[in-house]
Amino acid sequence: MKFPGQRKSKHYFPVNNNDPLLAGLRPIPEATSSYIAGIDQILVDIEAKVDESLITKYQLIKGNSTLIDDHAAHNLYKELQAEKLISGEFAGGTIGNTIHNYSTLADAKSVLFGVMSKNIAVGSYAYRYLCNTSSKVDLNHLQPVDGPIGRCFTLISDNGERTFAISKGAMDQLSPEYINKDLIEGASALVLTAYLMRASEGDQMTAAALQAVEYAKNAKVPVVLTLGTRFLIESDPQWWRDFIKNNVDVLAMNEDEGEALTGFADPLLASEAALELCDLVLTTAGPLGLFMAGYAEESMKRETTHPLLPGNIPEFNRYEFSRPMLRKNCVTPLKIYAHIPPYMGGPEVIRNTNGAGDAALSALLHDLASNDFHKLNVPGSSKHLNNGLCYSSFSQICKYANRVAYEVLAQHSPRLSRGLPEKEDSLEEAYWER
Repeated sequence: MKFPGQRKSKHYFPVNNNDPLLAGLRPIPEATSSYIAGIDQILVDIEAKVDESLITKYQLIKGNSTLIDDHAAHNLYKELQAEKLISGEFAGGTIGNTIHNYSTLADAKSVLFGVMSKNIAVGSYAYRYLCNTSSKVDLNHLQPVDGPIGRCFTLISDNGERTFAISKGAMDQLSPEYINKDLIEGASALVLTAYLMRASEGDQMTAAALQAVEYAKNAKVPVVLTLGTRFLIESDPQWWRDFIKNNVDVLAMNEDEGEALTGFADPLLASEAALELCDLVLTTAGPLGLFMAGYAEESMKRETTHPLLPGNIPEFNRYEFSRPMLRKNCVTPLKIYAHIPPYMGGPEVIRNTNGAGDAALSALLHDLASNDFHKLNVPGSSKHLNNGLCYSSFSQICKYANRVAYEVLAQHSPRLSRGLPEKEDSLEEAYWER
């Protein structure tokens, strides 16, 4: 488990050397591991730059997600190939991307539940998915199915707007019987996407997700939900508010999804409103940067040394050096907020906006799992006296999530091929403080 936090550091010899003569007398116990579990609609992302006439031809909603049948997907794929419009094919899926990036950052195990084609041919969609998923992601519990996995076409218009066409294939056929109770109960967190709740009649994905949520809640494992698209949320916002309040501990969303859920266009106010439904909120807001909101124990609050920020909640970041806690673990809960603008102003060229929010969430999950890892291996540490939810402060998590999102924005794939560098000479030491 690599730990999050300050990346720029110096090491002096010897760092971890132990006297070999004493090693046998004082054996070092093997570290107990922690991991994240997630459920996803297994699919491949196919990215193409297209004219708007093609979006109209396939009756897609510009800028949003539309489900298409296998026949339409086959024709669309053939047309994109014939016109040589495809710019990339990547392993995809909201949770698949998040879990992969978590394992890449943490250099640690994660577990993914979903379906996978029983028979896999070289060059097929399923083959591409497996080839582009970290070896640290445990795929041994995927449910084998007949037929293709899902396909998500990301169609990029001339103005950069992205329209999504999703062919389900067999991706929603996950059965509750393939949700391993022991693995859910042993995880540091269970990660879900709102898309899992809209399975069609006859598909069992929603039932499987709800089964996993029940296992997690009974074992007091934090449930993390990332919202999929504002149109999914605004179709029945009250249903989603009730679902989050009854089942979710950590919520990830962008500013549009936050507005659909809470009615507030301001991401700070949307984050505050969402705190009435859950314990920790991560909100990405495009060029505005990233917001966090959560709870800390009043007596454990830590005041920031950064400039106090204006907003609809004046000086809202005053206690951003506090560590997140579950509200139920606070004697006197205090709402905490933090914000950070885009890392280095954002990439000079934004190559991909698909997956930046998932990348930010993977950083938050890394910090959450690191807290569990530290608690398991150093149970007597004073760091765990207040039963914190995460290892780092709100401020530090913002910086880490912001830094990881930058990496995805600067590349074509929503999946990281490597973790962050251990030393970053382009950064001032102050960036990673606290």
